[in-house]
Amino acid sequence: MSRIGKHPVQIPAGVTAEVNGQTVKVKGSKGELERTFTDAITITLDGDVITVGLIEGVEESNAQQGLTRTLIQNMVTGVSEGFEKKLELIGVGYRATLKGSDLELALGYSHPVPYKAPDNISFEVPDNTHITVKGISKEQVGQVAAEIRAKRPPEPYKGKGIRYEGEFVRRKLGKAAK
Repeated sequence: MSRIGKHPVQIPAGVTAEVNGQTVKVKGSKGELERTFTDAITITLDGDVITVGLIEGVEESNAQQGLTRTLIQNMVTGVSEGFEKKLELIGVGYRATLKGSDLELALGYSHPVPYKAPDNISFEVPDNTHITVKGISKEQVGQVAAEIRAKRPPEPYKGKGIRYEGEFVRRKLGKAAK
């Protein structure tokens, strides 16, 4: 029994939403998102409130209700406020620079590592050891941040690598500790 799925999604001022069958389209000041959901739930729009309902007799309906409601809420938040993830580069010589809208990383390799910015994603580099990934889709922002982190994940011995801001990396002592 989903508790999150029962709550309606409020649409703030400046955001418009359309529900066409199982497709939800949300448009706001930052952009436009569209997503098609499963047939196991019902989606209704009443004024400025979207509700997600169950279908009797469909087994997966209960499981999909909370997920669908949260995805719709993330769409509404994304087009009105946007999402961001912050990354830190830790290590001697590790730095990031913007080349147009793309990112170029120096991660201790013999060559720079380029990362092309996908659509609807922008990068900010406040200083050469911090990266901010911004966009309207929470899923896409998280995926891009994870792909950048995967270029040089933090290692447990010296702590070098790319990590999320505030991420704790458990350190190991190495060979000297017997």
